[in-house]
Amino acid sequence: MRNYCRFVAIGLAVGVLLAAPGCGAKAETSQSKTAAIGGPKTDDGQTPPDSSKTDGTQSAPDPLHPVVKIETSAGGITVKLDAENAPLTVENFLSYVERGHYDQTIFHQVLEDYVILGGTYTSELVEKESRTPIRNEAHNGLKNRRGTIAMARQVDSIDSATCQFFLNVSNNPVLDHKDRTLEGYGYCTFGQITEGLEVVDQISKTKVHDTDKLERIPIQTVLIKSIRRIR
Repeated sequence: MRNYCRFVAIGLAVGVLLAAPGCGAKAETSQSKTAAIGGPKTDDGQTPPDSSKTDGTQSAPDPLHPVVKIETSAGGITVKLDAENAPLTVENFLSYVERGHYDQTIFHQVLEDYVILGGTYTSELVEKESRTPIRNEAHNGLKNRRGTIAMARQVDSIDSATCQFFLNVSNNPVLDHKDRTLEGYGYCTFGQITEGLEVVDQISKTKVHDTDKLERIPIQTVLIKSIRRIR
């Protein structure tokens, strides 16, 4: 299988350097689909805790917005997925979750205040087998904003996402869908972090180094212990 690690190190880092002057600086004023993932957002882009229940019971599971818990060696991260706007991507991600594919994998590429990438390598740097690539749904209107989860893909192929995902540490409009060309198609966002954004920030500041196999890999392993659907 082709190595995705250059997705961030070359494909994205170059884009960010070119777009740096305005990256994340302009706030969105329209009510886009991004803001619709899981309802209203706090100032940092997270979904506030559900306060609709006052009797101590939990809300019924929402099939269009399943929730997963990413347990890492740095702490837990809860993510509400958006199957309403990214149905194929959510189905694909959950199929890996249900198979236990992500258990004992690592965040294998980290760019401070940008993205953290994981989902395929074990702590021994063994690449786990992935399934058939899926269609890119980056045209769904969802944006690569701080606190969102999105699918990694090869920079030279639009429909090439399999198991690797990344978490956006900051607003990254350079990764959004702009047009249907190879250069402009973007990376599909399919959910929003609702708890644990501080864990993502902590991971993004981890010291990294380059190896013969991977670029910008944390010096101290950041383990994904498990990912489980909790709602």
